[in-house]
Amino acid sequence: MTDKLEAILWSIALPGFAQLLNKKILKEIAFIFLEFLVNVNSNFNMVILYSFQGNIREAIEATNYQWLMFYPCLYMFAMWDAYKDAEGETPIYSYLPFIFGAYFVTIGLMYSSSLKFGQILLGPVWLPILFLIPGLIVGNFVKSIVKRIKVR
Repeated sequence: MTDKLEAILWSIALPGFAQLLNKKILKEIAFIFLEFLVNVNSNFNMVILYSFQGNIREAIEATNYQWLMFYPCLYMFAMWDAYKDAEGETPIYSYLPFIFGAYFVTIGLMYSSSLKFGQILLGPVWLPILFLIPGLIVGNFVKSIVKRIKVR
Protein backbone atom coordinates (compact mmCIF):
# COMPACT_ATOMS: atom_id res chain seq x y z
CA MET A 1 0.00 0.00 0.00
CA THR A 2 1.08 3.53 -0.72
CA ASP A 3 0.92 6.29 1.86
CA LYS A 4 -1.78 8.93 1.51
CA LEU A 5 0.42 11.65 0.00
CA GLU A 6 1.88 9.29 -2.59
CA ALA A 7 -1.64 8.09 -3.49
CA ILE A 8 -2.85 11.67 -4.01
CA LEU A 9 0.18 12.61 -6.10
CA TRP A 10 -0.13 9.55 -8.38
CA SER A 11 -3.86 10.22 -8.74
CA ILE A 12 -3.12 13.78 -9.78
CA ALA A 13 -0.75 12.42 -12.44
CA LEU A 14 -3.42 10.06 -13.81
CA PRO A 15 -6.57 8.72 -12.19
CA GLY A 16 -6.07 4.98 -11.71
CA PHE A 17 -2.32 5.02 -11.05
CA ALA A 18 -2.72 4.99 -7.25
CA GLN A 19 -5.23 2.14 -7.56
CA LEU A 20 -2.56 0.24 -9.50
CA LEU A 21 -0.09 0.78 -6.66
CA ASN A 22 -2.73 -0.29 -4.12
CA LYS A 23 -3.41 -3.45 -6.19
CA LYS A 24 -7.04 -2.49 -6.85
CA ILE A 25 -6.89 -3.74 -10.44
CA LEU A 26 -10.59 -3.44 -11.38
CA LYS A 27 -10.73 0.12 -10.05
CA GLU A 28 -7.48 0.90 -11.85
CA ILE A 29 -8.83 -0.35 -15.17
CA ALA A 30 -12.13 1.50 -14.68
CA PHE A 31 -10.51 4.83 -13.76
CA ILE A 32 -7.94 4.72 -16.54
CA PHE A 33 -10.59 3.74 -19.09
CA LEU A 34 -12.92 6.53 -17.94
CA GLU A 35 -10.04 9.01 -17.90
CA PHE A 36 -9.18 8.23 -21.52
CA LEU A 37 -12.83 8.18 -22.59
CA VAL A 38 -13.56 11.61 -21.14
CA ASN A 39 -10.18 13.03 -22.13
CA VAL A 40 -10.46 12.02 -25.78
CA ASN A 41 -14.13 12.96 -26.18
CA SER A 42 -13.68 16.35 -24.50
CA ASN A 43 -10.50 17.17 -26.48
CA PHE A 44 -8.90 17.87 -23.11
CA ASN A 45 -5.28 17.38 -24.16
CA MET A 46 -5.65 20.04 -26.86
CA VAL A 47 -7.47 22.28 -24.38
CA ILE A 48 -4.56 21.89 -21.94
CA LEU A 49 -2.03 22.58 -24.72
CA TYR A 50 -3.82 25.74 -25.88
CA SER A 51 -4.24 26.92 -22.28
CA PHE A 52 -0.56 26.48 -21.43
CA GLN A 53 0.34 28.39 -24.59
CA GLY A 54 -1.98 31.23 -23.57
CA ASN A 55 -4.43 30.62 -26.43
CA ILE A 56 -7.55 30.72 -24.26
CA ARG A 57 -10.02 31.39 -27.10
CA GLU A 58 -8.71 28.35 -28.99
CA ALA A 59 -8.95 26.29 -25.79
CA ILE A 60 -12.59 27.30 -25.33
CA GLU A 61 -13.40 26.51 -28.96
CA ALA A 62 -11.70 23.11 -28.73
CA THR A 63 -13.54 22.13 -25.55
CA ASN A 64 -16.42 19.69 -25.71
CA TYR A 65 -18.12 20.83 -22.51
CA GLN A 66 -20.67 18.00 -22.62
CA TRP A 67 -17.84 15.53 -22.04
CA LEU A 68 -15.52 17.68 -19.94
CA MET A 69 -18.25 18.24 -17.33
CA PHE A 70 -17.69 14.62 -16.23
CA TYR A 71 -14.01 15.20 -15.57
CA PRO A 72 -14.01 17.06 -12.22
CA CYS A 73 -16.11 14.44 -10.43
CA LEU A 74 -14.21 11.54 -11.98
CA TYR A 75 -10.86 13.12 -11.13
CA MET A 76 -11.74 14.03 -7.54
CA PHE A 77 -13.45 10.68 -6.89
CA ALA A 78 -10.38 8.80 -8.12
CA MET A 79 -8.23 10.89 -5.78
CA TRP A 80 -10.58 10.26 -2.86
CA ASP A 81 -10.64 6.53 -3.59
CA ALA A 82 -6.84 6.42 -3.72
CA TYR A 83 -6.59 8.41 -0.49
CA LYS A 84 -9.00 6.23 1.48
CA ASP A 85 -7.40 2.98 0.26
CA ALA A 86 -3.87 4.16 1.04
CA GLU A 87 -1.97 3.17 4.16
CA GLY A 88 -2.92 4.91 7.38
CA GLU A 89 -6.09 5.93 9.11
CA THR A 90 -8.63 7.86 7.07
CA PRO A 91 -9.96 10.68 9.25
CA ILE A 92 -13.71 11.01 9.62
CA TYR A 93 -15.40 13.20 6.97
CA SER A 94 -12.15 13.56 5.04
CA TYR A 95 -14.14 13.02 1.85
CA LEU A 96 -15.83 16.42 2.16
CA PRO A 97 -12.97 18.53 0.71
CA PHE A 98 -12.82 16.16 -2.29
CA ILE A 99 -16.57 16.47 -2.85
CA PHE A 100 -16.66 20.25 -2.53
CA GLY A 101 -13.53 20.44 -4.70
CA ALA A 102 -15.40 18.53 -7.42
CA TYR A 103 -18.45 20.79 -7.07
CA PHE A 104 -16.45 24.01 -7.31
CA VAL A 105 -14.24 22.81 -10.18
CA THR A 106 -17.42 21.91 -12.08
CA ILE A 107 -18.84 25.39 -11.43
CA GLY A 108 -15.56 26.91 -12.60
CA LEU A 109 -15.77 24.84 -15.77
CA MET A 110 -19.34 25.99 -16.41
CA TYR A 111 -18.29 29.65 -16.27
CA SER A 112 -14.89 29.20 -17.91
CA SER A 113 -15.92 30.46 -21.33
CA SER A 114 -17.27 33.79 -20.08
CA LEU A 115 -16.07 34.72 -16.57
CA LYS A 116 -13.30 37.30 -16.68
CA PHE A 117 -11.07 38.80 -14.00
CA GLY A 118 -10.81 42.33 -15.32
CA GLN A 119 -9.94 41.73 -18.95
CA ILE A 120 -8.44 38.28 -18.32
CA LEU A 121 -10.35 35.21 -19.50
CA LEU A 122 -8.83 32.13 -17.83
CA GLY A 123 -10.68 29.46 -19.82
CA PRO A 124 -11.48 25.78 -19.23
CA VAL A 125 -8.20 24.81 -17.53
CA TRP A 126 -7.12 27.72 -15.34
CA LEU A 127 -10.52 28.88 -14.03
CA PRO A 128 -11.57 25.41 -12.79
CA ILE A 129 -8.16 24.98 -11.12
CA LEU A 130 -8.63 28.36 -9.45
CA PHE A 131 -12.12 27.31 -8.29
CA LEU A 132 -10.61 24.24 -6.60
CA ILE A 133 -9.12 26.47 -3.89
CA PRO A 134 -12.44 27.77 -2.50
CA GLY A 135 -13.89 24.27 -2.94
CA LEU A 136 -11.23 22.79 -0.67
CA ILE A 137 -11.66 25.63 1.82
CA VAL A 138 -15.45 25.20 1.95
CA GLY A 139 -15.08 21.41 2.15
CA ASN A 140 -12.71 21.69 5.11
CA PHE A 141 -15.01 24.24 6.76
CA VAL A 142 -18.03 21.96 6.35
CA LYS A 143 -15.96 19.05 7.66
CA SER A 144 -15.06 20.98 10.81
CA ILE A 145 -18.70 21.97 11.40
CA VAL A 146 -19.99 18.42 10.87
CA LYS A 147 -17.31 17.03 13.19
CA ARG A 148 -18.32 19.51 15.92
CA ILE A 149 -22.00 18.70 15.53
CA LYS A 150 -21.36 14.94 15.64
CA VAL A 151 -19.19 15.23 18.78
CA ARG A 152 -21.94 16.93 20.80
